[in-house]
Amino acid sequence: MSEPLGFEQRLNALEKATMWYAGGTAALTVVMMPWLHTPWVMLGWRALIALGVLLVLYVAWRWMNNRLGLMLRIAANMGLLPYWYADTYQVSRLLPNLDHVFAGWEQRLFGCQPALVFHQWLPEWGWSEAFNLGYYSFFPLIFFVVMTYLLMKEEELERTTFVIVTSFFAYYVIYMVLPVAGPQYYFPAIGVDAVAAGNFAPLGDYFSHHADLMPAPGWSDGFFYQLVQGNQEIGERPIAAFPSSHIGISTILLPLAWRNRRWPVLAILPFYVLLVCATVYIQAHYVIDGVCGFLSAIPIYFCTTALYKRIKN
Repeated sequence: MSEPLGFEQRLNALEKATMWYAGGTAALTVVMMPWLHTPWVMLGWRALIALGVLLVLYVAWRWMNNRLGLMLRIAANMGLLPYWYADTYQVSRLLPNLDHVFAGWEQRLFGCQPALVFHQWLPEWGWSEAFNLGYYSFFPLIFFVVMTYLLMKEEELERTTFVIVTSFFAYYVIYMVLPVAGPQYYFPAIGVDAVAAGNFAPLGDYFSHHADLMPAPGWSDGFFYQLVQGNQEIGERPIAAFPSSHIGISTILLPLAWRNRRWPVLAILPFYVLLVCATVYIQAHYVIDGVCGFLSAIPIYFCTTALYKRIKN
């Protein structure tokens, strides 16, 4: 075995991104400590995450071969994304909710709320299952793209995982300062009658203490419907509607897949189309969220790619 590098030098770009985000949000936690509900718990988790990243790095280097160790390091860092997502709620819940603004824009643009009427246009069980399959495929699509690089273009794997994870972090920062819960939370909070009448009341800090999730429309006995609903009930929070990270990250997967081979793009494209439609169909997002999710993906992709090049140079 060759002489080991220093610990800091052996951190790859993905691990550095995790450390930077943990450090940056730890500093934010300290600044906002008087207003946060559980600041010491948040700081404790960040310390454990930093130690965990270093421990995984050491175990992978000391006792595993290169490929197995690399897989462990990637899985450990990408596996933290659900925690970081839920963690954004602790900051965003302190700010006034903005759903009334976005629902109002939606009403002026379309003359209705597409999240309420879309499923009425396509009520059949086949459409319900197809769209729920698309929505559920979000993380499998990420896994698929990462695995294609691991198996066919390993030299690009570090860049790919860095772009994906730092793109998530970019969206999480946006969610902290733009608290939009989405139709599935906002509509039951103000009442469907108020929505139908176009009365979109501001709710202030309502979602700081309430997280009532409206069941999505569709075929409730469907396999994928139940998978999506189960995930929503366990991992969803009244945050992260604008812009849609489901659409944003999925859009970023397209050029990442294209850089590897052409066929992975064709493989994921049908699921991508279903996922884009599903964000409105299951009432998780306003149409505006989806459009801005797509548009935001372009600068985020180029910025994270440029940041990776800067780190490696």
